[in-house]
Amino acid sequence: MKAALAALTAAGSGLLGASLASRPGSRRFHVLTASVAATWLAGAGAAGPVPRGSRDVVQPVAVGAGAFAAFYGCALVARRIPVLRRAITGVLDHAHRGTTSSVAVTALVTGAAEEVFFRGTLYDALGFRGATAAYVLSTTATRNPALVLASAVMGTLFAWQRGRSGGVQAPLLTHVVWSALMLAFMPRLFPPD
Repeated sequence: MKAALAALTAAGSGLLGASLASRPGSRRFHVLTASVAATWLAGAGAAGPVPRGSRDVVQPVAVGAGAFAAFYGCALVARRIPVLRRAITGVLDHAHRGTTSSVAVTALVTGAAEEVFFRGTLYDALGFRGATAAYVLSTTATRNPALVLASAVMGTLFAWQRGRSGGVQAPLLTHVVWSALMLAFMPRLFPPD
């Protein structure tokens, strides 16, 4: 089972790296990101049921908003650090050049699929540290230091929520709220070059 999960993680990571390397707003970007989400969901589905956990909605939504506020504050500093500014602008080019609705759907569906796979299936197989390490390692395929840093911080938070709540609902809601707010407000801080 762990070999199959490793293969799925490698396949999803490769697709993730290829998607962010594709031209922003292109059909290829959307096809590849849909393939990433499909890979995560197929891997989770093949491994068996994923625990839902706590049905609380308020706390995960509040945590997502709080995480966004912290990242927004960090982004104000990151704009002044050339390597981080370039990395963040590179990711946000997909938001600037794609249609708002297609980019939002892509980001939110992929984020939800990540939670089902990494905080569901991989968490059950590898535990807190293993699932978090796999998430960060997967994100290195993007070759984007801002995304890798964000995956370390948010992956730890999501895994903590998974352990505390007993399932994927809490981290999934937090991820979706955080991503939606990031898409709504970050592009203004990092206009296209």
